Amino acid sequence: MTPYRFVILQWSVIIIVLGGLLYLLNPILTPFIAAAILAYICDPAVNRLCAWKLPRVLATLVVMLALFGLLALLVLIMLPLLSQETQLLITRFPEWLDAVQNKLLPYLQQRFGLSLQWDNATIKNFLISHGQSAGGAAATVLPWLGNSSSALLTMLMNLVLIPVALFYLLRDWPLLLAHIEQIIPRHSHAKVLEISREVDSVLAEFLRGQIATMLLMSVFYAVALSLAGLQFALPIGILAGMLVFVPYLGVVIGLLLATLAAFTQFSQFSDMLIVWVIFGIGQLLEGMLVTPWLVGQRIGLHPLVVIFALLAFGQLFGFFGLLLALPLSAALLVGLRHIRHWYLSSALYL
Repeated sequence: MTPYRFVILQWSVIIIVLGGLLYLLNPILTPFIAAAILAYICDPAVNRLCAWKLPRVLATLVVMLALFGLLALLVLIMLPLLSQETQLLITRFPEWLDAVQNKLLPYLQQRFGLSLQWDNATIKNFLISHGQSAGGAAATVLPWLGNSSSALLTMLMNLVLIPVALFYLLRDWPLLLAHIEQIIPRHSHAKVLEISREVDSVLAEFLRGQIATMLLMSVFYAVALSLAGLQFALPIGILAGMLVFVPYLGVVIGLLLATLAAFTQFSQFSDMLIVWVIFGIGQLLEGMLVTPWLVGQRIGLHPLVVIFALLAFGQLFGFFGLLLALPLSAALLVGLRHIRHWYLSSALYL
């Protein structure tokens, strides 16, 4: 066996072993992967504080407090909104029952010949009778909750592990990078560092583009919902825009909250339809124009490639594939550029 083939065999064994380990450890990797992504995002802020003569441990704590403070702020924005909308929903529920009885049912009977009986007293009796069977439903649900206790415990453990892993990763990030650099084969050291720097530059542009997308979509939703006359336009718009970094999560949560707010505020279906149209337009703008323009252009991906990457990674890896589609595509793009350069200078092409 030639030395070249022996090296290929060695690397093949290493890749297979690492791939097998990742597959076997997949159930416990989620908090560590999430912490590593957050550490990569937050490391420049820690380095900036360290440049101001702040100890790295203290800088790490400051950045983590700012990060979790921002998350707490989003929660504080959402909870009062949900509380107010729930109270308004309970207050206006009898009005909706009367509207259904006095307007919708006569319209259906006149328009389509449907004869439906609707009586508020019957609905109350229905709720009371089913409320009495709540104990049986609870008895049915409790065993399921017991069977799901391990999944719930795993979720709680992940929530605890993420900040712990994030702290140690942020504190030791330069040391970890130095250790990784030491194990790079010497004959490939320069090329690997070159590619790594290019990938890092592309990912930095991706983060800047994603932040710009979040801000732009927040402004769009807040302004559009305000023009539609929605009472809670500002918090709903901010929340929907800030969550666009998770594909479909921002629009789903924003649409649900806006629909609930519109139900409690508007009496005409046309006003509700305007709110739905706003979120439909926002989703089209974000997916077909804003993300390809602000993110795809920054990382050197054509808009069609951005759309294809979202669909392809989502199909292959599900939710996390959607989340990591663009940064992974950007990293692959850097590798493909170097492969193309090697191919054009190889004997195969010449």
